[in-house]
Amino acid sequence: MDVILTYRKRVITHDDLCFIRKVINEHRSKGRTFISRKLCEAWNWRQPNGYLKDGVCRGLLLKLERNHLLTLPPRIIDNNKNAQRRKKTQQTTFNFQPAPIRGTVAELAPIELRQVRRTPKEKLFNNLIQQYHYLGYTHPVGEHLKYLVYSGGRLLACFGFSSAPYAFDCRDNFLGWTQEVRERNRHLLAYNSRFLILPWVQVPHLASHLLSRIAKTISPDWQKVYNHPILWLETFVDTEKFAGTCYKAANWTFLGLTSGRGKYNKTQEQRTSIKAMYGYPLTRNSLERLRNE
Repeated sequence: MDVILTYRKRVITHDDLCFIRKVINEHRSKGRTFISRKLCEAWNWRQPNGYLKDGVCRGLLLKLERNHLLTLPPRIIDNNKNAQRRKKTQQTTFNFQPAPIRGTVAELAPIELRQVRRTPKEKLFNNLIQQYHYLGYTHPVGEHLKYLVYSGGRLLACFGFSSAPYAFDCRDNFLGWTQEVRERNRHLLAYNSRFLILPWVQVPHLASHLLSRIAKTISPDWQKVYNHPILWLETFVDTEKFAGTCYKAANWTFLGLTSGRGKYNKTQEQRTSIKAMYGYPLTRNSLERLRNE
């Protein structure tokens, strides 16, 4: 078998490349997304929830083009509204001034965590993160869920979770993972990419309370959307800005520090701030299942 490359565990042979070129030539005028979906359908390349892996497939096509193995059709800008939607999200601001919310966690009861991925409220989540989170909003890659937290009709906070980063020594060592086990079980991890207590909310211990609450609901929510559970949560805390107090108070485990070199930096120089990594098993036997399942 003449293997050209392996991408996201999919082996691409010379015959595959010929087929990809054929699909591109037949559907060049219909755009890259259409082409990637046709390839996924032909290969039955799907996520655990049955959706096509067309985003991953487009990444494969870009890599093949960068390696000068094929030429993709130009992007169909007029038919692709993603960039326009994201630009609009970045420009949206809130002019209202909500009344400050003070008191205790008990006084806010009942507190409701609403999963808003693929709902009309998803746009509100995106806008709140863009305006009030120090990192702003970026579209998550891979599986992801978004939460808005309410007390009655009052907004309190936002949670964002996405697919876990591929490999980190401190996490993999803590879990006792080999490369083979990581490949098999990484989809059972979720990364807390955004956590925002809205600036008008001033309630002691609310952050740690919400971390405890989300740990009870995220796995069944993930199961509904992606047809598999979550066994482990993890996050990074910028040590130059935060102490990670709420994660510690919610019994998350400190796993280690990043090097600060960044994802694509091939030198040994520190280019970004040092991040502290924390993890949290969602069930009593999560660690055993992650090592063996």
